[in-house]
Parts: sequence; C-alpha cells; structure tokens
Amino acid sequence: MDTRLTQHPLGFWTLADKPSAEALSDYYANKYYQQACGSYELQYSDEERAYFRAKLAQRHAVLQRIAPQGRTMLDVGCGEGFALAYFREQGWSVKGFDFSAAGVESQNPACRDALVAGDVFALLDAEIAAGRKYDVVWLQNVLEHVLDPVALLVSLKSLLSQEGVAVITVPNDFSALQREALSQGHIDQEFWVALPDHLSYFDHVSLPATAKGTGWDCVELLGDFPIDWFLFHSGSNYVRDRTLGKAAHRARVQLENLIHRQPTDAVLEFWAAAGRLGIGRDLTCFLKHSAEP
Repeated sequence: MDTRLTQHPLGFWTLADKPSAEALSDYYANKYYQQACGSYELQYSDEERAYFRAKLAQRHAVLQRIAPQGRTMLDVGCGEGFALAYFREQGWSVKGFDFSAAGVESQNPACRDALVAGDVFALLDAEIAAGRKYDVVWLQNVLEHVLDPVALLVSLKSLLSQEGVAVITVPNDFSALQREALSQGHIDQEFWVALPDHLSYFDHVSLPATAKGTGWDCVELLGDFPIDWFLFHSGSNYVRDRTLGKAAHRARVQLENLIHRQPTDAVLEFWAAAGRLGIGRDLTCFLKHSAEP
C-alpha cells in the first residue's frame, strides 16, 4: 500500500497530504488539457469517438429507465464536452463547468456556449445559492480529482430536482483484479496511484458506501471493459511493457464497440454484472436522493 494514502472511514483511499486548492486550480486551468495530461489527448480516432458515444448512450439508456423525465443536465468538470454534445443532441438543455475551456474548444467547439470556465467549486456554490435545479448532475472522472469528495457529494444534492439523478464515474482502483495482479507478481507496483491527478481512489464497495454515507442511494452501478485483464498475460502486460499500452487500449475500444452493438438490455445487464463483481477499469454509479430520513 502506498504510504502516502490513508483510508477514509467510508472506505475509499485518499492522499494524506493534499495540495492546496490554489495549486490544484492552477494545474487544471493551465496544464491538464493543453498538455494532453491524464486520459485526454489532442485528437481521437473514429473508433475512439464511437466508443465515447457508446458509453454515453448506455448511461443515457439507464437514465431513461430510472429518470424518464430528465431534460436538463449540469456537467461538473465537463472536460472535452462529449457529454454536453451528446445530451444536447438528444434535445436536453445542458450546462458545463470546468477550470479550462481548452478541452471543449479542442474537441466539441459547438458546445462552447454551454460551458462556464472558472473555479468549478466557486461556480457550484453560486449555482446552489441561485437555487438552480437539474434533472441530471454529471461527474465523469472528477470525484477522484477533488480535495474533498465527501463534501462535493453532499453539495451536489442541492442541485438536483427531487427525482433527479447524479451520475458519477470514477476509476475502479485498489480493485480485487489489480490486487490479484500484484499478488501474483504480474505487476510490481500500484500503477493506478496517479499523483497529483488522482487524490482519492474508489472501488465497487467504497463508491456506493461513500454515496450512502453522504445521503444518496446507488440505484445502479455499471462496470466497463476490464482492461486490467491484460496484465495477466505477458504478451499484453502494458504495465511491465509500456509499449503495449496503445494496443491494449485499442483492443478495449474495439471490444466495447462490439458489445455496444448487441441488444441494449443485454448490454446493460452485462455491464451491471461487471459493476457488481467490481471488474472494469471504471465504475459508474447512478445516485438518487436517499429514501431514508
């Protein structure tokens, strides 16, 4: 276990000595998208764009089932704007917050008018103070980056309509799959610990537990393609041999696109099973206001 991390009472792992809010804001405003840091790139293939759309369509299908009245969305940390573009295409009213406009301007410039760039947390506070409500609040690969994910989850409740849904996607880290790869000697490091980008680490147990501890019910949990399976074969172990990373990613994209072409209900059952098993590189939790007092 990385000694820089400590376990939160709700079960997730978090950096013990966090950077200042000012340093973090500067990092995302001035470096992250412009330098293609994290999972962001300067350009994507047609296959990758189809993959992004497939994952958005799957999450939309879940929303149509659990919140069919949904028509307004706030994307917190909207990144490159793929969710803004997708849901606007479906006829939704969309708004996005991010520290930088660079990602949207690069990949989805038609959505620039839906983006408010600035300190995301100050923007959220202003939105709450104004009493605005949304049917969907969307955080894709955001929760792991923030200084206080518990406080953020609590604050999001004020932005949702009574039957609204928060859609939270995080990397599936310190998973049973990763720990097994480590114990079997397929890898020799906790490669998923990515500082200063990721300050907290969730799995299929701690994410719903954190949601419950902050007043939410996790009504659906989806996994996605378990790319970490590739670590169990020497010919595809992209941690031992970094040159294999692009091939592993392309295989994931192609297989995700193949699975997406199957009947929607079967696809969602498949990814829900992956979520329950805690496999998949990412987890997506659909949260509603807790029914408990």
